[in-house]
Amino acid sequence: MELPYYQIPEYPEDFGPGNVVARMIDALGFRYYWATEGLTEKDLDYSPSEGARTSKETLKHIHTMSKMILNAADGNPNIRLENPPELSFEEVRKSTLGNIKLASDKIRGKQAEEFEQCNVVFQNGDRESVYPYWNMINGMLSDCMYHTGQIVLLRRITGNPKNPKVSVFSGRLRD
Repeated sequence: MELPYYQIPEYPEDFGPGNVVARMIDALGFRYYWATEGLTEKDLDYSPSEGARTSKETLKHIHTMSKMILNAADGNPNIRLENPPELSFEEVRKSTLGNIKLASDKIRGKQAEEFEQCNVVFQNGDRESVYPYWNMINGMLSDCMYHTGQIVLLRRITGNPKNPKVSVFSGRLRD
């Protein structure tokens, strides 16, 4: 099973708005790939304190937000499921990386005016709350980066640091 973001994709030819946002999404994908590569049950079950999320719970939270990032690319509503399916770590990882890749692909190349259709929409029954894509950048996208960094820290604490050859600057593994 080959997952996206073993390395960051080649950068686009221009700094158009869709390309810049897609690159931010790709950066999340690369960081998430390596933050989650080789996690063990010990890592997944770790919580820094009573009442704090475990790494597994944090990954499920990132997964939920990855769906929101994907939904916003098309302006589709986010509808909270009452009984979401229980996924294994491998399923969560694969789905999260897939959502991130699809979102990047949909956003790449968009022009500024096209972002007017990329709203963040929350739907609860007949009620809808609609926010501009700006909220996605400072909200879910930034939050996913933040939580991915937490996973890196928590796995260090459990004695399983991420691959030291990962270069987030180049988006590749160092030789």
